[in-house]
Amino acid sequence: MSAELPPQIQNMVAQLQQLQQQLQTVVTQKTQLDLLVKETEEAIKEVEEAKDDASLFKAVGNVLVKVEKDKVLKELQEKKETYEIRIKTLERQEEKLKERVTELQKKLQSMLSPQAG
Repeated sequence: MSAELPPQIQNMVAQLQQLQQQLQTVVTQKTQLDLLVKETEEAIKEVEEAKDDASLFKAVGNVLVKVEKDKVLKELQEKKETYEIRIKTLERQEEKLKERVTELQKKLQSMLSPQAG
């Protein structure tokens, strides 16, 4: 048996590694967005529990600006929705990548198994 893998198999292995890296990136992004959703939910809870006449401030650049409770709640809820939409998109990407990784692994195994025996 030759120690060198055929170019087609080398290309498939490189492609598999690339897909696995993409999958890891998607999973990392999804995890970060999950954390942002949790943070935003906590912020929403805190704002909802605040009295209607409480002073609320929002960071705008290096400045804190006083804002109304309703406006803050609306912005936080919109942020949360945006994060959730992005998570759903990443979940679809993750599923497609997993399918492609599995498919490529099976192809590689079938191509390598006759050589092993």
